Amino acid sequence: MRKYGFLYLLLAPALILTLVFKYGPMYGAVIAFKDFSPIKGILGSDWVGFKNFDKFLSSPNFEVIFMNTLKLSLLGLVLSFPVPVLLALMLNQIRRAGLKKNIQLFLYAPNFISVVVVVGMLFIFLSPTGPVNQLLVWFIDEPIMFMSRPEYFRWIYILSDIWTGAGWSSIIYVAALANVDPEQHHAAHLDGANLLQRIRHIDLPTIRPIMAIVFILAAGGIMSIGFEKAYLMQTAMNLPTSEIIPTYVYKIGLQSGDYAYSAAVGLFNSVINVILLVTVNFVVKKLNEGEGLY
Repeated sequence: MRKYGFLYLLLAPALILTLVFKYGPMYGAVIAFKDFSPIKGILGSDWVGFKNFDKFLSSPNFEVIFMNTLKLSLLGLVLSFPVPVLLALMLNQIRRAGLKKNIQLFLYAPNFISVVVVVGMLFIFLSPTGPVNQLLVWFIDEPIMFMSRPEYFRWIYILSDIWTGAGWSSIIYVAALANVDPEQHHAAHLDGANLLQRIRHIDLPTIRPIMAIVFILAAGGIMSIGFEKAYLMQTAMNLPTSEIIPTYVYKIGLQSGDYAYSAAVGLFNSVINVILLVTVNFVVKKLNEGEGLY
């Protein structure tokens, strides 16, 4: 502490914010084990143990909501994880600095579009009179109700996520590839290695540790789907696939006022995430020569 006191002082604001806004609110999770009453408060409310958890697990909606969340998360992870890596590898092959910066700007820009605006764009473009259906009517007799049919919800959600986030997520890989010595590529080229071979044996090993960490974090948060976008995309017709744990917690907790039950559902979701994080980290360390998140 004496030797690195100034560095700890620089760390203090972030540490205080984390304690106040991340660890402090964890105390409120205790209402998941209580029959919470706003009048009695957290301490005064009666303990009910795992009653709220049993209520959720025995609910007729449990299987549908849980599977919707799991399917949307897994499909999103499988489809979206490789895209930033591919973008970074392609950007790394562009030698003209000006062209590369313009392409990067074009790829990063969607990340700064508000979720509300993105969903509004989806409703406009995919509406029965929108440009997508205007093109489809050339091949089919009637427009497709994309935002109302349950089978299209997951694909629209995931593909729009890739569009908005893939470019921004590729930054970390682009930065790592910038540290690759160009002489390695030059030497490999002289030895007869083609482009794909150079990517496989030079570029991919460079970013493999970062890929492992990003994958572990993504898998650990596999049940933590963004609430805003899913809720905004929901319609009365696509609820069979769009109702997920975060939207269910919002409706039960804030709209219905059943705070204890909604806290139990949210805590259940968090526990599943922690288990997934530890499990995936263990598996990745076994497959990645001992390199993992911790």
